[in-house]
Amino acid sequence: MIDIRPFDSLGAANHGWLDARHHFSFASYHDPQRMGWGRIRVWNDDTIAAKSGFPPHPHDNMEIVTFVRTGAITHEDSLGNKGRTVAGDVQVMSAGTGIRHSEFNLEGETTTIFQIWILPDSQGEPPAWDQREFPRASRDGGFVILASGTPEADEALSIRADAKVAAATLKAGQTAEWQATPGRHQYLVAQTGRIRVNGHEAGPRDGIATKDEGVLRVEALEDAEIVLVDSR
Repeated sequence: MIDIRPFDSLGAANHGWLDARHHFSFASYHDPQRMGWGRIRVWNDDTIAAKSGFPPHPHDNMEIVTFVRTGAITHEDSLGNKGRTVAGDVQVMSAGTGIRHSEFNLEGETTTIFQIWILPDSQGEPPAWDQREFPRASRDGGFVILASGTPEADEALSIRADAKVAAATLKAGQTAEWQATPGRHQYLVAQTGRIRVNGHEAGPRDGIATKDEGVLRVEALEDAEIVLVDSR
């Protein structure tokens, strides 16, 4: 099963400093057919103006993964963590019993991110935050796992969910494969470039929901950078 969700069909909210697209129901955008996919609850495609951002606000019982597409994002939270995550790298926040955080673009240029919320396997865990560099060259030609519910095995950031977040950078004509276990859900977005997934074409920033496909064969029709979440 493959469902292509064109970028133009996504929920949209432009606040001036923030231009957001919502793959799933979020804030004022509600679509009962798009309440999530597997463990994914939110996938936001955010464009944040220079010198602006999200002021301190609370979360609880959610795994929040931020993939920085361009620019950089600076994080601060109520645990005392502070960090700057740049394009191509990833930060993970386990909201657990509760955490307040801010996310600001302190740069002199626009920052773009994918922010992905994943439902945790259990609630009431202590909150935590982490970040890691993932050089783009390390994922040339194939998928590299960035965050995982089995972080030691995958050499990835830790999330408290039966899920994996992966990325691949492909040149036009290259193909990457993802082994999709039956019964699990995959959702992938090419932040740049057109791709073909098991024969179905999609454009940049389109959402691609899959289930029970076995092997996902992702072909780059143009140079492409792809982010994928696999979850039960």
